[in-house]
Amino acid sequence: MSEETLTSVPGVEVGHYTDVHAATGVTVMVFPEPNVAAVDLRGAAPGTREVGLLGPGMKVETIQGLVFSGGSAFGLAAADGVVGAVASEGRGHPTPAGPVPIVPAAIIYDLLIGDGNVRPGPKEGVAAYRARTGDPVSQGSVGAGTGAIVAGWRGPEAVRKGGVGSTATTVGEATLGVLVVLNAVGDVFTLDGLALTGGAPVPPPAPAGIRPIEQTTLVALATDAAASRTDLMRLAVRAHDALAVCLRPSHTRYDGDAVFAVSSGDRVVDADELGEAAFRVVGRAIELAVTKAQSVAGIPVVELRS
Repeated sequence: MSEETLTSVPGVEVGHYTDVHAATGVTVMVFPEPNVAAVDLRGAAPGTREVGLLGPGMKVETIQGLVFSGGSAFGLAAADGVVGAVASEGRGHPTPAGPVPIVPAAIIYDLLIGDGNVRPGPKEGVAAYRARTGDPVSQGSVGAGTGAIVAGWRGPEAVRKGGVGSTATTVGEATLGVLVVLNAVGDVFTLDGLALTGGAPVPPPAPAGIRPIEQTTLVALATDAAASRTDLMRLAVRAHDALAVCLRPSHTRYDGDAVFAVSSGDRVVDADELGEAAFRVVGRAIELAVTKAQSVAGIPVVELRS
């Protein structure tokens, strides 16, 4: 039986571009159309593109892709390549001048890991888009998670490798999947409270003289359950609840935590059941992101105790 990941949701495809030497990369997600997309930003330092269209009352609901990238604000350029590739296929929001692809994007800060002068751009975005597949998502230190780290809240000696985690579950007749790019200031815990990176369950203030570097955890939820944009925003709230449980602290001034949610189906599911499933899969994906990570640029991985 294949591993359940974001691509377990029918029609969803994921592609990675990975640069291990520079410790950065791009992850592109494509969803069946039509779809409905929403976003909820809770971190105080987000780096995003096209998220204004995903708010309540906005005209456009369907997106042609979603890009997560390293490279800080420079990495938003990766979405340009995806937009161009989608346009060449004749897809996008219909306008009098032809289709205009809607490709939201969000970035993590990874410029202090590897070679910070190398940042993903349009070419890397296209590479990730062309690598997309419906196979189980590759996890760990790949794609946008290549240069991801966690636990810097307690200082450089506490830093461990973050990365990409993905899982899925069924809710009634629907499937709910998630992909997380974990690059958090805080320590990582399981939903059951097991400390994966050390640190106190209730985090004290950062040690004197320690300023966390900019961090961000990005989450993409997808489902074939029917959902309005309002429904999806409530789903994103429960996803953020999982971040708050598993990342301590989370949603800080140094984090750009963002949750995107996409519905591309018509399965009828209880909204509360879907929300609780979102809480569980996000928590599990956070755990997978650190336990499947590989060392990059000398950053140690989490060592699990037997």
